[in-house]
Amino acid sequence: MTSPMPSDSAASVLDYAPVVPVVVVSDASDAVPLARALVAGGLPAIEVTLRTPAALDAIRAIADAVPDAVVGAGTVLTPQHVDDCVGAGARFVVSPGWTDALLGAMRGSGVPFLPGVSTTSEVVALLERGVREMKFFPAQAAGGTAYLRSLAGPLPQARFCPTGGIGPETVPEYLSLPNVGCVGGSWMVPAEAVTAGDWGRIEELARSAARLGGNAGRSPAGLG
Repeated sequence: MTSPMPSDSAASVLDYAPVVPVVVVSDASDAVPLARALVAGGLPAIEVTLRTPAALDAIRAIADAVPDAVVGAGTVLTPQHVDDCVGAGARFVVSPGWTDALLGAMRGSGVPFLPGVSTTSEVVALLERGVREMKFFPAQAAGGTAYLRSLAGPLPQARFCPTGGIGPETVPEYLSLPNVGCVGGSWMVPAEAVTAGDWGRIEELARSAARLGGNAGRSPAGLG
């Protein structure tokens, strides 16, 4: 069973789904069948990382051909990246870190965004700028659930999408934290399955990931 499709009026990426696939697309022709497999498995929000020359074409193809997907862009590093991704059809943008220039571009993009943080000072700096929702990256290397749990006391207004080193065995612990809205991961899109065009395997892995997040049939605030 697939989840209800998020609406464009969602307040942030954290409203889309508990588990967000983080995908690397090397061949744009793989983008549409990959997205269809993820959506069929119950993961409608898809972050396509800007790590390959095919990324923008992949975002454009998914936006055009897979209406049930909410395609976003990850590894967004510059204001130009923001403009290019939104122009290609990205409905959210995610960065591994942030600068004032990048944050300004993300805010001005008109789509939900998650600037990346890995330290308490970065979190406080974003809160000072009125940003309450962030990507925590690289999650496992930066302290994992213990670190996020420690932040919840002094900084309860900050909410996170931890990404980086997260697998199915750690998803429930992350999602149990009061300051975690969703997690990002790539275990449901193994490179060998994408290369082989094994969309059935990816759909099944997506379905298992959706169950970890209680995603099937979920209808939180912000979902249409």
